[in-house]
Amino acid sequence: MFVLGITGPIGSGKSTVSKIFKDKEILVLDADQISRDVTAPEGAAVDEIEEAFGPKAISSDRSLNRKYMADVVFKDNRKLDQLSAIIHKHVFIVMDKALEEQKKLKTKLVVLDVPIPVNKGFVDHCDQIWAVTCEDHIRLERLIGRGMTKEDALRRIAVQMTNDEYAALGDHVIDNSGTPEELIESVEALIKSELNERGIRV
Repeated sequence: MFVLGITGPIGSGKSTVSKIFKDKEILVLDADQISRDVTAPEGAAVDEIEEAFGPKAISSDRSLNRKYMADVVFKDNRKLDQLSAIIHKHVFIVMDKALEEQKKLKTKLVVLDVPIPVNKGFVDHCDQIWAVTCEDHIRLERLIGRGMTKEDALRRIAVQMTNDEYAALGDHVIDNSGTPEELIESVEALIKSELNERGIRV
């Protein structure tokens, strides 16, 4: 089984690249969606978050109190790292189980869509990593277009890895600073050279 990792900073278009694979009926394990699942009511990460940050971190329905925790972690990088570590641990437990299941099914290709490329659970599982990058001012425009304030968007960009750091991690870099058509062309070229050449039909 070939495990392809797709990563990139917020607003880069990483999810758009993953959607190209979803549209081709390839299984995509989406870390963002799994993180929402493990912090949903009675989710796997909820008790541990409550233990670390106190009862205010959890809403009355036993889900993560996102508004409260956003105020807490974006003022303190250490607390952001602590929260991220708890959620990531549970996300990668889910991913590990899913990958084991797909191996038993002899699935040829699985895509991991992960915004924060940690070593254990992502990098060590991937046969290849594609890093999606984009110029910061374009990312900012996209995030504001999604409804974020400029201040919030800039703060989120600031706490993430830089484009160069993502590029250094990737086996291939996809620059998504251009048009949607150019992005599709770049992805299709990599599918042909990196997957089709390995006998993986997408």
